[in-house]
Amino acid sequence: MQERPRRDSLPKNQSLATAALPPGTIQRTLAIIMGGGAGTRLFPLTKDRAKPAVPLGGKYRIVDIPISNCLNSGLRSIYVLTQFNSMSLHRHIQASYKFDNFSRSFVDIIAAQQTPAGSQWYQGTADAVRQNMRYFLERPFDYYLILSGDQLYRMDFRALLHQHIRSGADITLATKPVHRHQVSEFGIMQSGVDRRITRFVEKPTDETVLHEMKMSRELLGAIDSNEEEELLQASMGIYVFNRKVLIECLENDLVDFGKHVIPQSIKDRHVSAFIFKGYWEDIGTIRAFYEANLDLTDLVPEYSFFDTEAPIYTHPRFLPGSKINGASLRQAIISDGCIISDAHLERCVVGIRSIIQSGATVRNSIVMGADYFEQDRHGDSGRPPIGIGRNCVIDRAIIDKNARIADGAVITPEGKPENLDADHYFIRGGIVVIPKNAVIPAGLWI
Repeated sequence: MQERPRRDSLPKNQSLATAALPPGTIQRTLAIIMGGGAGTRLFPLTKDRAKPAVPLGGKYRIVDIPISNCLNSGLRSIYVLTQFNSMSLHRHIQASYKFDNFSRSFVDIIAAQQTPAGSQWYQGTADAVRQNMRYFLERPFDYYLILSGDQLYRMDFRALLHQHIRSGADITLATKPVHRHQVSEFGIMQSGVDRRITRFVEKPTDETVLHEMKMSRELLGAIDSNEEEELLQASMGIYVFNRKVLIECLENDLVDFGKHVIPQSIKDRHVSAFIFKGYWEDIGTIRAFYEANLDLTDLVPEYSFFDTEAPIYTHPRFLPGSKINGASLRQAIISDGCIISDAHLERCVVGIRSIIQSGATVRNSIVMGADYFEQDRHGDSGRPPIGIGRNCVIDRAIIDKNARIADGAVITPEGKPENLDADHYFIRGGIVVIPKNAVIPAGLWI
């Protein structure tokens, strides 16, 4: 079966007529993308960069997903909140998202800063918004769309806003139907057919609670799902607040939306669930990030970047086309500016400016490439050149940018612990991670 561009992630419940939105709704909506904290779950990929700046799918960054969803939904007022290692994120956003001087459109970063009002780091998602409310209230926005910065999905936020306004909700949050074996990873919501949320439990395990909170047959039928399925609503960390409601919800010391603000608001406010049935994956851990990337190599992937109606935008780099010198490729994504010479690649994602020498074998791996072309192909200062050397074997690994892997190196998690910190590498969830700018000596067996 041949892959083709398609609307793979916008199910029926999102095909609402956006013309039904009141005039000016999009212009009066501000999007706030949570850049996250130190990104410890994605370490060592976040050792030298903010979580939203981690490369994805060969040529993108994680932050491109929520920004592109906003742009494809007509939203042109976007802030990204971050506080750790934000330099590369700044560079990427400034190079990627430029609007003309006669537009009020913007994609700006707000990094944590010391002010007369306080000097603390963001303590959580709600605290991050609270610390920057003076910026968010400068313009007459009526709605605030708060998004997570580490998820892979495609959503038309106009459908979310349409339901929020039509239902008269104070807060609307996106939920994803999940099976019982998945609930231990999420906050679980309970709502009736009217979508009003009446209960919230964080990562429930009690069987009685799970039985009580499962979606009713009527609700399953309303979203065109099998009424016999046993599904529960997981919070996606995507919220819409009315202006006044957001101000009132943050007039306290609550620090997190999912853990504190939403459960508190359910008691005395109209909180509505927008049930999303498309592809959605939290890529906040090394294992989830690894699997989501390799899933892109499937013949017909669940999430496709080949969607011409809702494209994912990124930095236009104007790199040359990749050059393949006799390599064997199977289920591989090859990004721009690569040179691959007589190597064997199987189920892998190869990032921009990757150099893979003859005799190398790369399986089930992510090679993130390089930030620049090295003029001296023989390396410098006695170090091996950037890229993967001759006769290397790489299996179940993530090779971060600018890594120098010398001839004959073997990188595999075989026979090693599930998690490990070593001199040249890390293992997380059974995946070997070679950090950015690492040097792997010739013949080293990892």
